[in-house]
Order: sequence, then structure tokens, then C-alpha cells
Amino acid sequence: MPNSSAILAAVVLTTLGGRQERVSFPTQDGGIVYADVYGEGDRGVVLAHGGRFTKESWATQAPAFATAGFRVLAIDFRGRGQSRGGPRSDSGDDGVHFDVLAAVRYLRETGARTVSVVGASFGGGAAAKAAVEAASGEIDRIVLLAHSAIAEPERMQGRKLFITSRGDTTGSGALRLPTIRDQYERSPGPKELVILDGAAHAQFIFQTDQGARLMREILRFLSEP
Repeated sequence: MPNSSAILAAVVLTTLGGRQERVSFPTQDGGIVYADVYGEGDRGVVLAHGGRFTKESWATQAPAFATAGFRVLAIDFRGRGQSRGGPRSDSGDDGVHFDVLAAVRYLRETGARTVSVVGASFGGGAAAKAAVEAASGEIDRIVLLAHSAIAEPERMQGRKLFITSRGDTTGSGALRLPTIRDQYERSPGPKELVILDGAAHAQFIFQTDQGARLMREILRFLSEP
């Protein structure tokens, strides 16, 4: 785990929408992640956006997490906004899980006692892989919102909430639920699976009549003892 001397200084901005700071921090492969911080406290939450989005896509939900008592870090993945990957990646993929791990470690280094990750779609796949690669105890809980499948769900650490819409389909029209259920069944406990009505995908669920329930389920899971 990088030590505190590796963390870049936060760039503090006065903003609208409840955001308190914009911060940046390094990844282990030499990249840099930019993120927005909401809220205060020693319970950290990383919000990892889907492939069509940026960190600003959490602007409606992030204040709700902050109001519930969490310090929230909404990240831009490498290639979005100012975030970028580094030249030293030894990963066989695009290294996006390094961005999640960097965010988790930033929260730990700046006072978080617990850290959870909420990952949507592409960001959920990155979060799931981060939960495989993390050191023991780095990630306490992980919410996988219609996440992209990973190769070894059996190795994911932490308490897990899998959540998706029943009718969500891929671009080719295949239902996502069978793959998500397989990932759920292969992963170790403690874990739970919540299936919502409708067909909206990942963060798009927040825009439907299931949006309020989705937020309630996530906050319940993150807040349980």
C-alpha cells in the first residue's frame, strides 16, 4: 500500500451541489485520479461510475450518502476528465481497478476507518477486481450495481451487495441477470442479491421509479452493523 508521502495535496474548491473538495492522488502504476469529495466522517465510500459517465454523474446521489454520514469520493476513471493511467501498469487489462484501489487508499490515508465501494456497470467490474487485488481489510463492503463480470469472483473480499434490474439487457439483447447471478453464486459470503423491477441498467435505475428503492437498499447495506 502506498504510504502517505505518495498522496498529492488536495485542491480545495468552493462548489455547488454539496461538493466540498476536488482532490487528486496517484495510482500504483504511475497514473493520477481526480475526484470530488462530499461529506465528512470516518466512514468512506468510493463511487465508481459506469462507462458512459463521469464523476459528475453521482452529483444527485452523493449528497444523500453524505447526509447519511459518509465521506464520499466520486472518482473519474482514467481517460475521463483529467484522470489518466500510468506507464508502469503490469495489468493485463486497462488497469481501471488501480483507480479504485487508489481511491480506497486515499480515504484510508486521510482518516477513514471503514471504506466501501459502490461500482456501476463498468465501474462495478473495476470495483470487483479491486476487491480481488486489495490487501486484506482494505475494502469493507462493495456494492455491485449491474457490474461487468470478472474472471475470479471467488476471490472478492468484503461484504457484497449485488443489485440489478430483472429485465436489464446487453447491447445484443441478452439478459444480464444470469451472468450476475452466476457471479453472485461463485463469490464468497457474506453477500446478498437484490433484483429490482424494470429493465434500466446500472446508474440509469436512479432515473426510474425504482431509483428511491435502489438508494434505500444501498444505504441500508452500507449502514448495517
